[in-house]
Amino acid sequence: MASFEVIGGNKLKGDIQPQGAKNEALQILCAVLLTSEPVIISNIPDIRDVNKLIDLLRGLGVKVERNAPDTYTFQADNVNLDYLDTAAFVEQGRAIRGSVMIVGPMLARFGKAKMPKPGGDKIGRRRLDTHFIGFEKLGAHFEYDSEASFYNVSADRLKGAYMLLDEASVTGTANILMAAVLAEGTTTIYNAACEPYVQQLCRMLNRMGAKISGVGSNLLVIEGVERLGGTEHRMLPDMIEIGSFIGLAAMTGSEITIKNCQIPELGLIPDTFQRLGIKMEFRGDDIYIPEQDHYMVDTYIDGSILNISDHTWPGLTPDLLSVALVVATQAKGTVLVHQKMFESRLFFVDKLIDMGAQIILCDPHRATVIGLNNQMPLRGIRMTSPDIRAGVALLIAALSAEGKSIIDNVEQIDRGYQNIDGRLNAIGAQIKRI
Repeated sequence: MASFEVIGGNKLKGDIQPQGAKNEALQILCAVLLTSEPVIISNIPDIRDVNKLIDLLRGLGVKVERNAPDTYTFQADNVNLDYLDTAAFVEQGRAIRGSVMIVGPMLARFGKAKMPKPGGDKIGRRRLDTHFIGFEKLGAHFEYDSEASFYNVSADRLKGAYMLLDEASVTGTANILMAAVLAEGTTTIYNAACEPYVQQLCRMLNRMGAKISGVGSNLLVIEGVERLGGTEHRMLPDMIEIGSFIGLAAMTGSEITIKNCQIPELGLIPDTFQRLGIKMEFRGDDIYIPEQDHYMVDTYIDGSILNISDHTWPGLTPDLLSVALVVATQAKGTVLVHQKMFESRLFFVDKLIDMGAQIILCDPHRATVIGLNNQMPLRGIRMTSPDIRAGVALLIAALSAEGKSIIDNVEQIDRGYQNIDGRLNAIGAQIKRI
């Protein structure tokens, strides 16, 4: 198990480039299974979860060629369905949660798919009912083997249907969408997720020959087609990493320019950090964060305490609540952080309290943060990263703290952030992998 040794208290300075979007990558890579023609994808992040999914595609027989450090060509012209019954597939499928999104494309193109119950972050219950209810509405037969923890779906031919999703699940929308593009007739998905990642998937599928309308809304209409062709696709920069860098600059009082951010695709992320008092300038497609020693939390019009909560798009992504919470510990003012979507995602605040933060964990979903206005810096401690996003939040806290921190289990951070220690060290951080 690797660890980071972090010497805190250093101001950072310079430019940093966000990686390609992890959450988009997991969808886009699964979509290559929908065609036998080559698909070229660029701006792929070199991170553990994405690399594991690429290995799974290789195991299925997909030809994978690396054209450049961030660009691959995929061709699924000889998919081996027997691989679904191997121990290697079970191991790979359980390793990452995003692997569930191979089910929609496999079902659409080959009439069957199976999947072991996937793993992922331990952030609370993350049910998959939305995915499989959607497949059933398209005419698929679904079985769950509770003893083996295996999902099985099959269909002679999927048929378009109207469906109202019980939740606006991003992965559920993507999975059902990828099944529907090859179904017979018209499919209408209401209460669809409309995150930029889903929009990107829709645009890519349309370039491949799909007929999807309503892109960017929560009402998608898909006219099924007989086949899809190849295409080229470039992924967005990772909005979670951009938000993390904004928070890092504030916590360390640093001057940082985040390059090539695709600012129109960031939604409420800049606004949320601005309400925490963080100054920023949009310079073309770059975000410039000036050095500031203090930042003051906004209040509502009536003077009541600011409440930051997650929501489906265009609300704030839940992946950034951990970072916002850490940033609030050194702001001037009080914030209520309300994590609505996952019941275990705030269970890292005990480590921040050990570092000297003033936080009241009200219940599994809410924490009140009393900002210290940088008058009482956090102190370095030894801690363990519980999941990807909390891990980066703890890294930000450690970089702002006095003294040395040790963060164990950094493999969790590696699952979502490409060479994070090397990139931050390049602008003045002191992080050593041990």
